[in-house]
Amino acid sequence: MTPISQYGEFKLIEHITKAFPLFNPNTLKTIGDDAAVVKSEKDKVNVFSTDLLMEGVHFDLGYVPLKHLGYKAVTVNLSDIFAMNAVPYGITVGLAFSNRFPVEAIEELYEGVRAACSRYGVELLGGDTSSSRQGLVLAVTAYGSAPEEEIAYRNGAKANDLVCVTGDLGGAYAGFLVLEREKKTFLANPDLQPDLTFYDYVVGRQLKPESQPNILSKLREKGVKPTSMIDISDGLASELHHICGQSKCGVTIYADKLPIDYQTVSVAEEFNISPVTFALNGGEDYELLFTVDIGDFQKIKDIENVTIIGHITPDAGVLDIVLSPTQITPIEAQGFRHF
Repeated sequence: MTPISQYGEFKLIEHITKAFPLFNPNTLKTIGDDAAVVKSEKDKVNVFSTDLLMEGVHFDLGYVPLKHLGYKAVTVNLSDIFAMNAVPYGITVGLAFSNRFPVEAIEELYEGVRAACSRYGVELLGGDTSSSRQGLVLAVTAYGSAPEEEIAYRNGAKANDLVCVTGDLGGAYAGFLVLEREKKTFLANPDLQPDLTFYDYVVGRQLKPESQPNILSKLREKGVKPTSMIDISDGLASELHHICGQSKCGVTIYADKLPIDYQTVSVAEEFNISPVTFALNGGEDYELLFTVDIGDFQKIKDIENVTIIGHITPDAGVLDIVLSPTQITPIEAQGFRHF
């Protein structure tokens, strides 16, 4: 293993970023100066978002591969850009680590960053590195742009709008529970090797989440602009509260409409937890929650990976989920709490 001290800060930065290609013709300068330079486009606005991932809070290196962590760090930030109905063009990465990490570990982390950049066609524009006494810290900022009239905010939902989600929900939380269980089993008896054969999908949802920009492209093709939108990072219930709070409205969703993968249902049964609870409060799915005008129903009803789960009501602050024809209950936000 190569000690970081053999490289030093600037040689390390050059070493781990030299293989990143350029995708955006408006990118004039990335690594190697005091700031990145991206040419602005006429009639477009730029959007920016930052997320921080802390070892021991957001990830556990006991079961999270560094390559997957690098990939996930990029994805969770780009998800915020997509949630504005914008297109990302670049990221910056801030990284702090202790001397327990050799050069090869940082290379592996950046392999994941590069894979995500290639997957979504964004540039690594720059960043910073530092030593850390508190474990590994990743701070990624994502940059995107869109025509101003295309930006979707959280405060645009209105009564009778349809409530939609992309993909499926609860899988990342299911994967987290499985990984935590297997870790405890291994620590209790290191001779027992984890068997994740039957949990590949949910473990993948936790370790290597994907955003869905193709859904936004399909909406544009059909002439549909979301009236409000947010990414599902802290759980569907929490995000519904954000949209309803900022839009001053209420919502009714239906449990039998929630898209939940069969493997997520299976894990929920193993842990004796309702799959609906996974979908509402699991978090880290990084799917998109958005609302559209009811007049766009015919345009969106057949879009693959989009599910209509309910509708917006005029009753500000009243958020309900219909569990059965005779059971309606308030939606409480019980997802991840940062503090």
